[in-house]
Amino acid sequence: MLEVSGLDVLLGDYQALWGARLAVERGEMVALLGPNGSGKSTLMNSVSGLLRPRAGAITFEGEPIAGLPAHRIVGRGIAHVLERRRLFPYLSVRQNVWLGGYHAAARGAREAEYQRVAELFPIVAARAGQPAHTLSGGEQQMVAIARGLMARPRLLMIDEPFLGLAPQVVAHLTEAIRRINRDGVTLLFIEQNVELALSIAARGYVLESGRTVVDGRSAELLRSPEVRRIFLGG
Repeated sequence: MLEVSGLDVLLGDYQALWGARLAVERGEMVALLGPNGSGKSTLMNSVSGLLRPRAGAITFEGEPIAGLPAHRIVGRGIAHVLERRRLFPYLSVRQNVWLGGYHAAARGAREAEYQRVAELFPIVAARAGQPAHTLSGGEQQMVAIARGLMARPRLLMIDEPFLGLAPQVVAHLTEAIRRINRDGVTLLFIEQNVELALSIAARGYVLESGRTVVDGRSAELLRSPEVRRIFLGG
């Protein structure tokens, strides 16, 4: 469904990605792992059109998308939930969620999609008129994922869905993400906690210093000496 190959990305004068690669099959859930500063968000931002690669290819469902503007990529079927939620703080929960369904293919089904995401995340309906900045971190994350789903994506990318959240909230979000995947949405997500990520995803890719250094099935990566070296040292 998604293939990234030979991706070089510059952030100003700094090269953040060096020939990075990644592939996601339709219906999969894939984790993108790596230490802080390894290029995970840069890779995801390149897929969603927030960054323009210097070199390399990105294809989605067989069509090249590298360099397309973000609104065109959303229209192709990719939604991106950014790190730290990025909600509009003084808009209501309902307004934030509805903004996810702005593109032409999603606009006509917004009410039905809103009801569906409110069933998945009851906080969306319970706090519909409340300003987004008054929610807890976990509640904001649920609203951010709901906003992404409003775009009716076939591929949903989530950057650090569990960052800074309490264990009970992590468990709730984990089940929600699994349900989203069971309902037919392909998922690619970034996570720092290797064991948590690989307990959810079927496969993973590990970045180090802007390069894809290892990938494989979750069980293989959990046993990998290379993964232990990257995250534990030695």
